[in-house]
Amino acid sequence: MLIPVFNEENDVQELLNCVLAVPVEKEVIVVDDCSSDNTWGVLNTVKNAGVRIYRHQVNQGKGTAICTALAHATGDLVIIQDADLEYDPNDYPTLLEPVLNGKAQVVYGVRDLESQKLLLRLGNKFLTFCTNVLYGSRISDMETCYKLMPREVMLSLDLQATRFQIEPEITAKLLRRGYHIHEVPIWYRPRKAKKLSPWRDGLPALWTLAKYRFGKI
Repeated sequence: MLIPVFNEENDVQELLNCVLAVPVEKEVIVVDDCSSDNTWGVLNTVKNAGVRIYRHQVNQGKGTAICTALAHATGDLVIIQDADLEYDPNDYPTLLEPVLNGKAQVVYGVRDLESQKLLLRLGNKFLTFCTNVLYGSRISDMETCYKLMPREVMLSLDLQATRFQIEPEITAKLLRRGYHIHEVPIWYRPRKAKKLSPWRDGLPALWTLAKYRFGKI
């Protein structure tokens, strides 16, 4: 599990408890992206051999934190896990099932976005629509956090995005390289306070999709 964390002092311990309770073999790699609250202090109280914790000395963004975690991963499969409790780690077995049964290499968890704020919901749907138009795909939720794939596949993508553009970059490169994205429904509960901005992050996401559709990967 690759867990980027930024200013989640109130939720990160509960999230880790939930992740560790899921009955699947796993390594948990947490990267604190130079939080300004007590997140790092909370993480340093974690005493579990299955959890490895790293910290950026300067805030670099979610994409960079994911890449740092990926560089330390050793497992066969990787999945991205946000630390804000919007996603339920109990969905791991659902995500793993198509891979373990040989049905898929790459699995995305599809959210029900009806409980999102209207602007965010429309932005998510628009970016997924643009993905399908640009890449000839038929996916339902491009921006989902739950993206599961072999570690070697994610490493081969040579990810460059530093912020939230990491989501469209992963998807664009997978589709350009011919990977089929298998989707399964997941539990999702959006929280009201979001670090992601529809304008500050939405437009770069759209540019990322266009850039990797027509440029080199």
